[in-house]
Amino acid sequence: MSRINSGGEEDTFKILVATDIHLGYLEKDPVRGNDTFVTFDEILRHAQQKEVDFILLGGDLFHENKPSRKTLHTCVELLRKYCMGDHPVQFEILSDQSVNFGFSKFPWVNYQDGNLNISIPVFSIHGNHDDPTGADALCALDILSSAGLLNHFGRSSSVEKIDISPILLHKGSTKIALYGLGSIPDERLYRMFVNKQVTMLRPKEDEDNWFNLFVIHQNRSKHGATNYIPEQFLDDFIDLVIWGHEHECKIAPTRNEQQLFYVSQPGSSVVTSLSPGEAIKKHIGLLHIKGKKMNMEKIPLETVRSFYIEDIVLADHPDIFNPDNPKVTQAVQVFCMEKVETLLDNAERERLGNPRQPEKPLIRLRVDYSGGFEPFSIHRFSQRFMERTANPKDIIHFFRHREQKEKNEDEINFEKLTRRPASEGTTLRVEDLVKQYFQTAEQKVQLSLLTERGMGEAVQEFVDKEEKDAIEELVKFQLEKTQRFLKERHTDAEEAKIDEEVRKFRETRKENIEEEEEEVREAMTRARAHRSHEAALASGSSDDDLMDIGMSEQKNNDDSDAGTSASFSRGRGRGRGQARGGRGQISTSRGASRRGRGNTSQEQSNSSRSYKPVSTPTKNMSIIDAFKSARQQPSRNSSAKNYSEDIIDDDSDVEEVSFTAASKVTQRLSSTSTSSKRSSQSQITRGVDFESDEDEFDPFKSTAASRRKQR
Repeated sequence: MSRINSGGEEDTFKILVATDIHLGYLEKDPVRGNDTFVTFDEILRHAQQKEVDFILLGGDLFHENKPSRKTLHTCVELLRKYCMGDHPVQFEILSDQSVNFGFSKFPWVNYQDGNLNISIPVFSIHGNHDDPTGADALCALDILSSAGLLNHFGRSSSVEKIDISPILLHKGSTKIALYGLGSIPDERLYRMFVNKQVTMLRPKEDEDNWFNLFVIHQNRSKHGATNYIPEQFLDDFIDLVIWGHEHECKIAPTRNEQQLFYVSQPGSSVVTSLSPGEAIKKHIGLLHIKGKKMNMEKIPLETVRSFYIEDIVLADHPDIFNPDNPKVTQAVQVFCMEKVETLLDNAERERLGNPRQPEKPLIRLRVDYSGGFEPFSIHRFSQRFMERTANPKDIIHFFRHREQKEKNEDEINFEKLTRRPASEGTTLRVEDLVKQYFQTAEQKVQLSLLTERGMGEAVQEFVDKEEKDAIEELVKFQLEKTQRFLKERHTDAEEAKIDEEVRKFRETRKENIEEEEEEVREAMTRARAHRSHEAALASGSSDDDLMDIGMSEQKNNDDSDAGTSASFSRGRGRGRGQARGGRGQISTSRGASRRGRGNTSQEQSNSSRSYKPVSTPTKNMSIIDAFKSARQQPSRNSSAKNYSEDIIDDDSDVEEVSFTAASKVTQRLSSTSTSSKRSSQSQITRGVDFESDEDEFDPFKSTAASRRKQR
């Protein structure tokens, strides 16, 4: 590291890179409950000791979309402990921060806030575990951002077009364009890339001298036809991609020979699944950038609980196990016990060199018992290792491969066998299960009005995001749309004809995928607005959730309230909550005062995310009732209401640097000559230099000439 200091540190960015920390994972487990917090403490300690310029997180800082109070409190405590202080920040931001942090109430980087004293800024995108949800589209990262502890960037609420505007960082002679894109459903983002609806903006001035760093949180490995993002979709002017979401640690950057950029996959800092990818040693990265040169130094995490996994195929040991032997099950159990003991010995030897590592390791034996064998009792087996392992209940995992029928070699289609992904069929989502159920159901119980895709999306929102009104609003919305369709068609009041028209209308909606997705988004918006309306009514007569605590404390003393609780919508304790409501009003008015800087951009952000009012019918009519009412009353020509979000992009405030859209080679061929001239970048002038050495660090070895020859 001495050579770094002598090589001109004033021109070198030092960035600590980590992804998928999953704070709060198994926090109620008595053994593993604090693992995520201890490791996060180690990550921040490394950042402080290395005196990094900033920390870059690639999503999934939290494991739950709504983290517990303990998890949120511990995160705030650690960020305040390590990231606040008097150490000066050595770099500056040149881009328009009202664009980079437009979703925040404080649209500027936290270390430039006069009320805060930040020594290590933290920049983070959101992942699929901590993505924005609800009527206000908020997530736990927004709480940390409002508290001034973290800079949340890479948000995009538009489902039609994504413009990724970089944060332009400057330190000495080194300039970094930091791009970020928070987690988006893979199928949707895949389709947007195919339709050329994703654009990465580039600075016009000295565009070849910027080091382009992109942070993304999506599936990298293929889980289906469109359930991943191929690296070839990303623009070729990028120099380095930090890829989150994948938990296997592949932090040493690998080069994509087609796009000519490097990809680093730091992986998770905690074991969340007992799979082979999680057993690889966990690392974080110390990224050095100077000019167009970079180097990634691997830093092993010492506080991660050790994890050992081994596969056993009983059929591969015919000399030991005979399925016809009546005592073969006992022999298999003894064999597995010996394997576990060996893994425990290996874990103990590893821990002796590092006292900071947790004592009890994670052990997993995957036993393939196909071939006529029988599994033994897992519970009885786990009793022997209760005090020695962190996961005694799931040490053994029995599985059995399906035995294929004997076929002639000519009948086997090897092409299908090789093309099928290994994970296909093992990863099922809620919407896939809904679709499979209705497709295989009997004709009389299949959906006749709704579509499987729309219902699956609504169920997914209900399960993952706790949108309680999602299914109801989707049913209402599609029912209203079908009623309008029947009115416009002037269908005769015969049940057979109505059923036929409904069936045709449903088939046309299934064919138009984009229109169906718009229906789902509109229904979800109505559900959120409906929930916000109920919340507003509830907040008008009660202070906050704190009154529920008073209700539970005084339950034994207020038995007289039991008779009158039915008349209130929120139960006992409501009257007491009204008496204390002044406090909440004062805090609201106090929070209304805002910093003078950035108020204009804040108002624009608020005005751009507006919802049209939702009209809820007082009575849900059936199809025939709707037809009859249309016959009795003159039809009115009323257009359907739209509840989609409108995003207003205003680049008039950009002062220092302006942007031009940069796209892939295929996009540049179809664009005008002027824009293609700005977007394209000569492979000869890029000169990105990367050296990876785990032990020795020499980031600025001159190999640019050789890179140019290769490209």
